[in-house]
Amino acid sequence: MQEILIIKFAIFLQVIVALGLVNVWLVRFKKSTKYRGGNAKNMIEEFQQYGLPKWFMYIVGFMKITIAIMLVVGIFINVLVLPAAAMLVLLMLGAVGVHVKVKDPIIKYVPAMLILGAAIFLVAVNSIF
Repeated sequence: MQEILIIKFAIFLQVIVALGLVNVWLVRFKKSTKYRGGNAKNMIEEFQQYGLPKWFMYIVGFMKITIAIMLVVGIFINVLVLPAAAMLVLLMLGAVGVHVKVKDPIIKYVPAMLILGAAIFLVAVNSIF
């Protein structure tokens, strides 16, 4: 019974994380949020704040949208979830790292830490089950 609850919670997280990634990278890409690094008003400015090139932003965005798709499709084809979640762990470690690098207040990288935690949980669940 506990295994079923854990798996259902993991699926719920897959959907929430996927929707969050799509929201940040497609819906709010050009919009200001209180979580943008430094004084950035959009994603391009945010990557500039971090000292990262524009081409790298597009690679990260492509990877995150691909991960979102893999997490949703992973509901039906479970083998996709572990690599997607593992890659997301690496990307979110980088996100937290650049927030620390530019000395952002913690509130600015709370979303990155929450997604990191969810991705770690998904890696653990998909390594066990």
